[in-house]
Formats: sequence, structure tokens, C-alpha cells
Amino acid sequence: MLPGMLYIFIPLVVGYFITIKSTSLLETINRSTSRLVFVILGLMGLSLAGLDNLSSNLNQILLLSVTFFFCIGVANLLALPILDLLLKTKTEQHKQTVPLSSMVMESVKLVFVVGGGLVLGLLLPIPLDWVDPASEGILLILLFLIGIQLRNSGMTLKQIILNKKGLSVALVVIVTSLLGGLLAAWLLDLPYNHGLAMASGFGWYSLAGILMGDALGPVYGGASFLLELTRELVAIILIPIFIARYPLTAIGYGGATSMDFTLPIIQTTGGVKCVPIAIVSGFILSLLVPILMLFFVAL
Repeated sequence: MLPGMLYIFIPLVVGYFITIKSTSLLETINRSTSRLVFVILGLMGLSLAGLDNLSSNLNQILLLSVTFFFCIGVANLLALPILDLLLKTKTEQHKQTVPLSSMVMESVKLVFVVGGGLVLGLLLPIPLDWVDPASEGILLILLFLIGIQLRNSGMTLKQIILNKKGLSVALVVIVTSLLGGLLAAWLLDLPYNHGLAMASGFGWYSLAGILMGDALGPVYGGASFLLELTRELVAIILIPIFIARYPLTAIGYGGATSMDFTLPIIQTTGGVKCVPIAIVSGFILSLLVPILMLFFVAL
């Protein structure tokens, strides 16, 4: 399996070494990435439709996602408040309102895309043997574009190394998530490397679901997608509640999304001082999602 995982990992590395200065080109890449995510998640739904014993597989997806969600979430929330006690962080109170409903709808759209693919696969009398090869080909393009995005995100190595709080948040999230993944794998009697891979999504539901689905099949892909999507939706709710007293906890629970999707919530509810911490921790976690997932599934 290792050569196959390296084959998938190469486009990400190649993309990361490409520097782009054109703003319009970067915007085009961002739009293309979003569209490819929709396409691959639709294909994931089609893959689920092609499973034998679909109802039992859907139950397995739900069991996996719920177990991993609680094990990882509890592990995160037990450790991150300790970090808040050790590294005091001042926040600023703002009166701006954050459009939480619209942010939730952005996530819910992707659920409908997967569900739409599933319904089409069940209703239309079409062969589905082309879905997996198509998903893998589009995944290679997606990883290449994600590599470019990460390289051109504006973060320098110096900025990352000098932000002690951002580094600390990312480290705690990584360690506790992996411990939670091991616990979930033990409870479900799964291979431990699969548990570690499932725990390495850090809230990036689209990429995590796609990578797990390509590596371990649609059941793991669907479970990973649902796990990370639930984490993001819960983060949207918890960040405004926690950030005044436990800013590092709020940022850490947002995982990889603190760099982009939940960053507006962090900024408007915690103030501008929280932004560098969120960007650094989110960048590190985003960078490690494909690296750790591909590493663990290859073991």
C-alpha cells in the first residue's frame, strides 16, 4: 500500500513547491479546488450507493463517526484548557454579529452533495465501476491545487516558529486527537493505524473524507467526512462560548478550520490578537492532514 500512498502524496508535494504571485490565478485555483471537492464528494455518494448491504454499511458509518467524534473531542477538551492556564491569552470583546446560519449552510451543502450522489446511484440504472478510478484521478488534481494553496497562504517558516501559542495549540490538538483515535480504534476493535488515520482529519472534512475513502473505501470515507463535518459544526457553536475565558481551547477545537472557515468567528468574538494564533495552528494542522493520513493508512 505504501507505493500507492506515495503516488497520491506526490501531487501535494509538487504543488507545495510552486509559488504564485498572481492574485487572479490564486483566486481561480481556490474556485477550482472548491468545485473539485463538490465533484469528488458527489462521487463518494455514488460509491456508497454501490455498496452491498447498504443499510448495514450506513449503520457502520454512523457508529464509526460518533465513536471517533466523542473520543477525539473529549481528549481535545480535556487538554486544551490546561494550555489556557499555562499560556494566558487576552481577548477583545466585539459587538459584530457573525452569520452563523450562513456558515452552517455552507457545510450542509456538502452533505446534500454526498446525499445527492447516493440517491442518484440508487435510482439510476447505471454501472458504478468507473466511480473509483474517476475519484482517484480528480483527487490527484485536488491535492496538487491544495499544495499550491498551502504554499501561497502567506505563512512563512519564521512566522510559524515564532508563534509559540499557535505551535502549542497545534501540538496539543495533534497529540490528543491521535490518543482519541487510538481509544476509538480499541473500542471498535479496528486496526490502530486506521484509528490514527481517522483521527488525523483535524476538522478538514472534505479532504479527510476523500483521502480515507480513496485509501480504505467508502465506509471509512463516509465516516471520516461525517466525523470532521460534525466537528466543524460544533466548533461554530463552541467558539463564541469558550473564547472569552478559554481562547486557546476555542481555537484548538476549530482544528484546521481555524485558518480559514472558523477564522471570522474567532476574529469577531476573540479579537485580532487571536488571529495569528489561529492562522498558525490552522496552517500546521492543514499541512499535516494529508501527510499523517497517508502515512498511517500506509502502515
